[in-house]
Amino acid sequence: MATPRKAVVVGISGCSSSGKTTLSRLLRDIFPNTFVLHEDDFYRPETELPKKYGLLDWDCAEALSIPDIVKSLEHIHKEGTFPPSLDSKEDQNSVGKCPIPDTTIESLKTRVQEWISVGNPGHGILKSTQNPIRLCIFDGFLLYSQSMVSIQPQMDIKLFLRVSYAKAKARREARSGYVTLEGFWEDPPGYVDKIVWPNYVEDHKWMFEGGDVEGKLKPDVLKVWNIQYQDGGIDMDMGMILEWAVETIMAQLPKLVVVE
Repeated sequence: MATPRKAVVVGISGCSSSGKTTLSRLLRDIFPNTFVLHEDDFYRPETELPKKYGLLDWDCAEALSIPDIVKSLEHIHKEGTFPPSLDSKEDQNSVGKCPIPDTTIESLKTRVQEWISVGNPGHGILKSTQNPIRLCIFDGFLLYSQSMVSIQPQMDIKLFLRVSYAKAKARREARSGYVTLEGFWEDPPGYVDKIVWPNYVEDHKWMFEGGDVEGKLKPDVLKVWNIQYQDGGIDMDMGMILEWAVETIMAQLPKLVVVE
């Protein structure tokens, strides 16, 4: 291997309700030797969360323990295991019915199995070797904000999902709520318009021409940050997003891992 790391971290980020967790769980099922780390598991206690318009603000960097995120990612790279002290609450949250047909998932599993077989680029990376690499899918709403610069070196592959205001709002407001450290959180009325969407715009406008998060991305800027995105606009079909993510990971992994 080119480095002593025992895992490769794939960051998947985008607005709340852009499909990150759904995609992360699907990738975990499709690729062998893979687990998911959720940024939502690093929230500070509710008593320490900032407020905006009199509401708890869960959708900002100040709501997260960034040092703990860095520490966990360092552990994953070094040990290739889920941080033993981290108790995931996010895995208790439902993302609803899987939008991908079983036939598509099985087809992609077959594609990956062929990729890792003898004579193909993925052979010996995730299995069939003495020291296989583990794949960590890191799912988070705020991975590429400029306020999160300290975690950038810990992500080896970065994928960005786009979503429109209308779809993000509809999906978020359709959710029953979220399991938290203290119990359960339900968005109060107007939370998307007051907190979620404005925060997303503020943290990601630097990536878009004219700051329009529903408009065109800046390819030169994303290239510097090594952020991969799918051409084709916003609100793309999850099946197409999944196929793109699988192909991107298969293309990038051999560049990051040298099989001995």
